[in-house]
Amino acid sequence: MPPHVRTIAILPFENDTNRFELTQELHEALLRDLPRALGLTVAGEETADAVVSGTIQGYELRAPLYRRGQQAETVQVLQRQVELRVEAQILDRENYTILWEQQLRSTGQYLEASETEEVGRAEAIELCVQEIVDGAQSNW
Repeated sequence: MPPHVRTIAILPFENDTNRFELTQELHEALLRDLPRALGLTVAGEETADAVVSGTIQGYELRAPLYRRGQQAETVQVLQRQVELRVEAQILDRENYTILWEQQLRSTGQYLEASETEEVGRAEAIELCVQEIVDGAQSNW
């Protein structure tokens, strides 16, 4: 980050999906991982040097791995994917400039037989947070 950025506020992302739990889950993951990864301290929005905000634009479940059954009508799903689409930005409050902005797409996977959708969602969120960290670090 620029030298004058020492604190960061992480706002809950707007959520354009019908999955309301995504806002809290993404916000908690960002609060846990982003400040440490960027070497910053968490602060309130009014006093922070930079602010992270964004919008959760999409959430989809897919079945990329399946097997057709003996009869033409049956299908056995073996693996599912959770796709998360997010727009994120980091704003420099001192200079009123966008330090970083990106449309992100992350995918988490889970086995239909032994895991739940929450496993895939958690993986997609972690990958999304990592993309934000990588994107922010790539500029400095």
